[in-house]
Amino acid sequence: MRMKLRTVIYSGKVEIDNVPVYTCKACSRSEVYPVVKTDLTGLIGTLGAQPEKQSFRFDDWNEWANLLVEAFNAHKKQPDPALVDRLAGERIDMLLDLYSLAEKFGDNEWKNEISKRLTQLSHKASIHRSTIAP
Repeated sequence: MRMKLRTVIYSGKVEIDNVPVYTCKACSRSEVYPVVKTDLTGLIGTLGAQPEKQSFRFDDWNEWANLLVEAFNAHKKQPDPALVDRLAGERIDMLLDLYSLAEKFGDNEWKNEISKRLTQLSHKASIHRSTIAP
């Protein structure tokens, strides 16, 4: 199965763009990337049973999706897994710097948001070199 960034439609009204999804060419089966599934279901949970028509960019909600969008945009085709690893390391370093700054300012809300983003990145199971596709 290869990974792609797809649009997920919830309740026929809500479009959620840039969701990392594994897709199998042979059987046409798709499955949300397990690392982001909890955040996707959390987002959907906030919408309720009868949501209004709207759209979201999942990469605004999830750090892994954000990182993968950046990697796909850099390569237009299949991003190099080494690039994804490098971007992940850079993003973690940046978030740790921001956490330190938030701590100096005593901004607990900001620290919690950064902690959430760091947790999202730390849940990365290794991305297999053959699973990333545009």
